[in-house]
Amino acid sequence: MKLNISHVTQYDYGTPVTDSVNEIRLTPSTDERQSCYQQSIAVEPNAPLFSYEDFFGNRVHSFSVNGSHRKLTIRSQMTVVTKEALTPEQQAAALNGGGAAEVAWEWLQSEDAGNRFVEFLLPTAYTALSPEVETYAGSVEHRKNDGMSVYGWLLALSQKIRNEFVYDPDATTVDTKASDMFERRRGVCQDFAHLMIACCRSQQVPARYVSGYHFVGDLQGGTADFEQASHAWVEAYVPSLGWCSFDPTNEAPVGERYVKLGHGRDYKDIVPVKGVYRGSGQQTLKVTVDVRKVEE
Repeated sequence: MKLNISHVTQYDYGTPVTDSVNEIRLTPSTDERQSCYQQSIAVEPNAPLFSYEDFFGNRVHSFSVNGSHRKLTIRSQMTVVTKEALTPEQQAAALNGGGAAEVAWEWLQSEDAGNRFVEFLLPTAYTALSPEVETYAGSVEHRKNDGMSVYGWLLALSQKIRNEFVYDPDATTVDTKASDMFERRRGVCQDFAHLMIACCRSQQVPARYVSGYHFVGDLQGGTADFEQASHAWVEAYVPSLGWCSFDPTNEAPVGERYVKLGHGRDYKDIVPVKGVYRGSGQQTLKVTVDVRKVEE
C-alpha cells in the first residue's frame, strides 16, 4: 500500500521564547516491511536542519531557533510503501513447534544471543522487571512443556495483554512504567508495549519499542486525530525469522496500515519531537496528521 502522510506539529507559547533546541524522529524506517520513498521537513521560523542516525539506526533531524518567537511549526511530508509483515506460509511455519522450537528457545538463553541483543534484553526505567511482571510473563502457556514456538508464545502474550487490560487514555501518563499497570489494569498503547517488552525480556526474548502510525478509516485524506493515528507496538526477535511485529493493543496483525518511524529500548529512545527552550513554560501543543492512499 502506498501512502502520502502529512504531519504538522505546532507549539504556541504564552510569551516570546528564545534558544529553542530540538530533535525530531519523524522519518519512516526503510526495512523489509516498508520503504520511505520521499520525505520533506520544514520548520517555521526558518532554521537549518542537521541529520544523523542515532545508535539504533533511526534518522534524526535536529535544529535550533535562537531568535525570539511565539510559535514553532514543524511540517513533515512523506511517501511510504508498506506491506504485510508475514505471509500465511511464513506464519504457519513460525507457529510450528517440536524440536525446532526447543532449539530456538535454547539459543535465546545462550551467551551468543545475550551478547548480540544486549541492549534489547536489559531492563529500562519503563520496562523494569518486577515480581508482578515476571509472574505475568510466566502465566502465558509455558513454552517448554508444550513445545510452543517462540513466535507462538509472543502471539499468546500479545493476546493475553489485549484481553486482560482495558484501553483507557485517562488511566496513565507518559511516565507510567510497565509495573504500574497491574493495579488499574488499564492504559494505552505505550503502556501495553512496555508491558509486553518487559515480559519478553524476562524470558530472554529480545524486544524493542516501536513508534509510528496506525491508520484506520478509508485513507481518503482529511485531518486525522493524532492521538488515534500515533501508535506504539513491539518488535521481538524470533530465531530464523528475525524481528517480528506484534501489537498488544489491536487485534489485527501489524500490516499495511502500520507505518514505522523508528525503534528503541523504550519510549524515551524514540520520542517523535523533543526539545528545550528559554522562556515561559506556558505553551499549547497541536498535532495533526493527514493520510491519503495513493492508487498505483
